[in-house]
Amino acid sequence: MTLSSLKPRPLIAGNWKMNGLAQALDEARAVAGGVDARPAAARVAICPPATLLHRLSQALEGSSVLTGGQDCHVRTSGAHTGDIAAAMLVDAGAALVILGHSERREDHGETSALVAAKVEAALAAGLEPIICVGESLARREAGSALQVVTAQVRESLPAALAGQAFSIAYEPIWAIGTGRTATIADIEEMHASIRAQLISMFGESGKAPPILYGGSVKPDNAAEILRAAEVGGALVGGASLKAADFLAIIAAA
Repeated sequence: MTLSSLKPRPLIAGNWKMNGLAQALDEARAVAGGVDARPAAARVAICPPATLLHRLSQALEGSSVLTGGQDCHVRTSGAHTGDIAAAMLVDAGAALVILGHSERREDHGETSALVAAKVEAALAAGLEPIICVGESLARREAGSALQVVTAQVRESLPAALAGQAFSIAYEPIWAIGTGRTATIADIEEMHASIRAQLISMFGESGKAPPILYGGSVKPDNAAEILRAAEVGGALVGGASLKAADFLAIIAAA
């Protein structure tokens, strides 16, 4: 998937994480119905657990709402029990994939080098990657947040991304699922730093990829966050599980 514009539409992506059984498909249908009834300014995606991806893609067929995976393996196939190849996500209907989420980096020890390899695998399968970066509270309090995050950007993005469609999701780890959010000034400072790193790596095309914010985005703070400089959308966790909340965030884009 190649980059089509230097100013792509914002992206609002829901990350369901390890949540959702069959009945959750009704919430997704409600989201699609709301988006299609009143077309959004942003592109909209839902990334469910792998057990729901195919059924969700079928349920949303014909809708403008995209579906995505939450991870993929670096290999195309093989003896990797429990893992999912990028082509399998595509086969299940996915258009996007989240890679390098802090919960993968922390819970599974994923390095930025591994994330970069997964990005290459995703691109080879035709998926649009959402690449996550973010700092811990300890790193922020130590004054090294900018250095940590820009290093993650530099090390997690392979050269193969040049000219391709992708986005970066900045998620301050200390704000995920805690109800805390970074200040607008903090968000703008970090997103500006990420943009500068993208331009350093990819030149003029580095101005294009949306930079999403993903730290406890909710209906009551979405509009302010999405108006901030260099915020090109949101990666939404818990609020994406409820159609009413997710639609309110989408409407704020």
